[in-house]
Amino acid sequence: MKFAICVSKFNQQISQRLLEGSLNSLKKNGIEKKDIRIVWVPGSYEIPLAALKLAQSKKYSAIICLGCVLKGETTHNEHIARAVSSAIMEISLKTGVPVTFGVLTPNNRKQALARSEKNSANKGTEATEAALEMVQLIYHGL
Repeated sequence: MKFAICVSKFNQQISQRLLEGSLNSLKKNGIEKKDIRIVWVPGSYEIPLAALKLAQSKKYSAIICLGCVLKGETTHNEHIARAVSSAIMEISLKTGVPVTFGVLTPNNRKQALARSEKNSANKGTEATEAALEMVQLIYHGL
């Protein structure tokens, strides 16, 4: 099994914590570093294009998408979050490759930090565990 992780550079402190949760989960499940590709993109809005190209390459069992779209003073975050979540789902359906959603959409930095802690609440960990489960289901269970 090979995995790709698309990570947003924007809000990188949060994204980095999500990535650490993801990598810890992969390691815990026996996935070696050589079987993991990390792709950094400018922001969450750019995640879907990178995820699509990775999925179309057919080199990866699953793609894990990580980022953080913080609420600001306008509704900009809502448009970004909606577009990214819809595109990620579309990529899974279009390519048949599991693409998981680990993009936080918190109201504030405190919530973002809580959802990227080094514990079971880390959404990077959750997105990775969903990817692992989907790989088992798609490639070994259906």
